[in-house]
Amino acid sequence: MGAWQSLSGPAEYRQLAEKTGFSCEQIGVLHKRFKQLSHNEDTLRREHFNAIPDLAWNPIRTQIIEAFFDRRNFVPPGEGSVEEIHLEEFVVIMSHFKPPSLSMTDEERDSVRREKLRFLFNMHDTDNDGTITLEEYRHVVEELLSRSGAIGKETAKSIADAAMLEVAGISMGHMEPDEFYEGITFEHFLKLLNGFEIEAKMNVRFLNVDTTTLCK
Repeated sequence: MGAWQSLSGPAEYRQLAEKTGFSCEQIGVLHKRFKQLSHNEDTLRREHFNAIPDLAWNPIRTQIIEAFFDRRNFVPPGEGSVEEIHLEEFVVIMSHFKPPSLSMTDEERDSVRREKLRFLFNMHDTDNDGTITLEEYRHVVEELLSRSGAIGKETAKSIADAAMLEVAGISMGHMEPDEFYEGITFEHFLKLLNGFEIEAKMNVRFLNVDTTTLCK
């Protein structure tokens, strides 16, 4: 990655379309957004995302921003994080929010669902150890609840702890008193969200954009 610093032509758009499933028109829209966010620079950095007003009060703003710099979410996936991203990485990350095509087979739809859930799992597995620990889960719940101002940190902490115990029961079934629940693995995560319509909740709609037009 990183070779797309001046990406703008049809050939480059076509390569990126093949990699992400976006149409060239959609990539053009994302390219314009990239330039707006980066102030016409060739790379996006965390400070560019921090300046987005709509993210300012989002309780999981940090997780959302870090997802764009997390190598696990790139194609192919890697380890660790980066300090800046080019257009290619930006479009690849945004492809996780692409709604599934109506022409997909059941197998392809299942694959897309799994990829979206993996992306969501990575957002909360902040230390990249393969599990969402109680501490990570507690942090998210505390932020979601305490930011509303309705309850305090300690109450939010108690709710998070109780929720994690419930998750443990769902994931592991009966646990002995001396058993320790290390955290939510990805397979547990899939089980917990079985039946949840992630496709409807996690997508970006491109209004007035022809998603079938081929790059020329």
